Amino acid sequence: MTWVESASESFTARHDAAVGDDARRVLRSLERAREHLAGYFPRTPRGITIVLHGGPVGLALTNPLMPLIWLSTAPAARRYVVGWSGRTELHMLEPSALAARASNVPGSREMLEHGAACLYARRVVIASNKDLERVMGVLRMRRELRWAWLLEGAARWFGGQTAHARPAIARRLREGRPPSFPPGPRDAALLGGTVIDLLAREEGAQAAARFASRLHPQGPRAALSQAFRGRPLAHTEGAWRSHLARLAGAQ
Repeated sequence: MTWVESASESFTARHDAAVGDDARRVLRSLERAREHLAGYFPRTPRGITIVLHGGPVGLALTNPLMPLIWLSTAPAARRYVVGWSGRTELHMLEPSALAARASNVPGSREMLEHGAACLYARRVVIASNKDLERVMGVLRMRRELRWAWLLEGAARWFGGQTAHARPAIARRLREGRPPSFPPGPRDAALLGGTVIDLLAREEGAQAAARFASRLHPQGPRAALSQAFRGRPLAHTEGAWRSHLARLAGAQ
């Protein structure tokens, strides 16, 4: 394997020389994602390097938590956890490896194709949310798990993945216990985006971006109550569960 670099206006890709065309397509997708996200968030970092890996083993070697993250994610969403984001680097599977992970159900390939955009959107949310950025160093795991549904949900909704997630959502609702509200860490990658989707439908995408750009000091339940115009949390939970049922029933 020969590592080389490709560059676009805002990003650099580090990749095997044999996948140069794929790397350039990923860079173009990141530029489009950055332009899109700039319409919603105050900070869209430049100078990010995306490192493309040929398989899960190479990806896991860059972050020892990856196997744990895969195992702790609901099976319906596990194939869509394709990398991780750091302050200056994004690590993910190469496009050919993503294509190999796709299932035959509608939307699977599209969700994987949005992997790079979602990883970058995650970095944008952290950069734009001073509360998240401040605490992720000292209380990273505890705080991130508490707000995982918000961070992952915003990243995947604004990254374009949630729009293709209907079959995966339907599978999740058939497997295991009903999800909690807000979704727990196991469901954050798949169902977090449905909370953001509900908010965007009711209040608009700009409201969803503002919601993702701060943490309520009293916690997630207070944040949700405030975001949905102060209505009782039980009513918002009911609306969300109806939204999930509609999504699952659309298959």
